[in-house]
Amino acid sequence: MAIDSSVNLPFSWPRRHPGKLLLAAVFAVLVIYAAPGSSVLAALWEWSPALATGFGQNILISLLAIAIGSLLGLLIGALGVSPLWITRLPARIWVQVFRNAPWLVLIYFTTYVFPFELHIGSAWIAFPDWVKVTIGLALPASANVAEIFRGAIGSIPSTQWEASRSLAFTRGQIFRSIILPQCFKRMLPPWMNLYAVITMGTALASLVGVHDLIDTAQIASNTVNRTGFTVLIYFSVLALFFAYCYPISRLTQYLERRYAFS
Repeated sequence: MAIDSSVNLPFSWPRRHPGKLLLAAVFAVLVIYAAPGSSVLAALWEWSPALATGFGQNILISLLAIAIGSLLGLLIGALGVSPLWITRLPARIWVQVFRNAPWLVLIYFTTYVFPFELHIGSAWIAFPDWVKVTIGLALPASANVAEIFRGAIGSIPSTQWEASRSLAFTRGQIFRSIILPQCFKRMLPPWMNLYAVITMGTALASLVGVHDLIDTAQIASNTVNRTGFTVLIYFSVLALFFAYCYPISRLTQYLERRYAFS
């Protein structure tokens, strides 16, 4: 028997209401693990400032990584659409290598390749691990931004290039005045989605010793050493990442609908 797609099936509720689903899950976890006593909730409240500080470290890494990756990616993307093969080839190699490399491998690579201190003149300047993680995440971000840029340029109808050339515009003028303004709208939704993915990828920073949200949660779990507290604190980690990334996802969907092109 065929199923009418217009009928609202029960299993579509989590997909349409993820925020309500998360609230229901939070309530269930609180009932199960915090009901026997208030000490677990008190311990979670005590560790809340440390968790907020750790999450601030994740946000800082994500913002710097997407900023560096965007600047580098736009440059690589511009080289990738150049008419000269000698500039296109290195750009395409960069994109293929860093789009397909595991992020954890890149983080370990930047952590151990770069020195722990920089010798500038007679002074030694510390090179913290969180900066290395930022660079490690900026590398795949740059490759993805370059590919987003290339796709945005490729989506511009060829008739606009032909019409611009017929008006005696140079290639640089066509890019600056006609192509790039249209590319911005096309690039914004996937760029925001990439930022949300980078933010979630910052959870890998704890594996190389960065004192971020995950590392703080591990320390708190080992300190309190109670099963209920461990479940609550890692659920809190999940809730923090969800609360930060879900609005970005919703805004991305809104912009995709608003800037939809036929």
